[in-house]
Amino acid sequence: MLRFYTAGESHGKGLVGIMEGIPSGLAISSEDIDLDLKRRQQGHGRGGRMKIESDHAEIISGVRWGLTTGAPISLFIENRDWPNWSEAMSAQKNFTGSAQPVTRPRPGHADLAGAQKFAHRDIRNILERSSARETAMRVALGAVAKKFLATFDIRVGSFVVRIGNAAVKTVINTASGTDLLKLAKNAQASSVRCPEDNASAQMMAAIDAAARAGDTLGGRFTVFVLGAPAGLGSHTQWDRRLDGLMAQAMMSIQAIKAVEVGGGAGLAETPGSGIMDEIFYKGGKGFFRKSNNMGGIEGGMTNGMPVVVHASMKPIPTLKKPLRSVDIETKKPFKAAYERSDVCAVPAASIVAEAMAALVVSGVFLEKMGGDSLEETRRNYGSYREYLVQF
Repeated sequence: MLRFYTAGESHGKGLVGIMEGIPSGLAISSEDIDLDLKRRQQGHGRGGRMKIESDHAEIISGVRWGLTTGAPISLFIENRDWPNWSEAMSAQKNFTGSAQPVTRPRPGHADLAGAQKFAHRDIRNILERSSARETAMRVALGAVAKKFLATFDIRVGSFVVRIGNAAVKTVINTASGTDLLKLAKNAQASSVRCPEDNASAQMMAAIDAAARAGDTLGGRFTVFVLGAPAGLGSHTQWDRRLDGLMAQAMMSIQAIKAVEVGGGAGLAETPGSGIMDEIFYKGGKGFFRKSNNMGGIEGGMTNGMPVVVHASMKPIPTLKKPLRSVDIETKKPFKAAYERSDVCAVPAASIVAEAMAALVVSGVFLEKMGGDSLEETRRNYGSYREYLVQF
């Protein structure tokens, strides 16, 4: 079983991650992880913090001489801004009161609901943990999961399809892994992670216009998993269905408000005869489909086609254009103050989504294939692949 946890605050000493269940024998290094951490920090419309942080993952345990041992893997990412917050965010009692309490909740954030839930009169106790800074550790853990999946030729990618009103015009063929990989590769050359040059330029212009207006923009992205065999996930219980697990993983990313699998909401508008992915068979290849409207998942299980998920992100609620709120102590209305923030973080969210998809698929893959060592998992997987061809 694969499981993971993260800990840490936005302006605390750093972020901590623990991952359990990766078999022994996987080659992994901090450099492998840092590549994805850098991708998360890029993107047109990012805020001032990206000028401060240059994330690096330190491997604390679970890896010896470049190979996983089978023990829990623990990672640490330092917050470079920590020296400026060492008293305000200290765990030591003697620093109590060294920073003014935050009493003005920002609309669209966890501030007010979190303060009410945990009975805090200082909202900083909420905003520090609810911050999207936490996703840096998810990306780090996801990089380990991606490296694991890659050893079985299972690849994860993503690209942005909309920011504000600017959107790609290409009709995406989700049945073709080659096409999806090409789109993801093209997106890497774009500062908004969009695979279309014209749409990319329109997205950047929209972000610039929003910045000038003191506003923010949301958008939509696609994340995919290629090479996953049929049978990952299960129909037998509600909490083992892969589409449910994937939707939960995407929705857990800060500011994500909608998730679709395959054709998503559009499937509700089309007769069944026009959208079901018909089944074919070829000797030596086994069963396959020519279309992928179901996004590679049927009955809560992979069907051998690319797993394709789309997620929509709301605009970031921290605005230069003040929003109205009420102070929790004085109960007086005020206009929310602006703090350092992004204008648009959709490109970064797509990288976080890759990490979450990799973690979910790694989990159901290990549940199906088992193995305490990479060698054992390879044997199990090889046998299963032969079985699928002969079925």
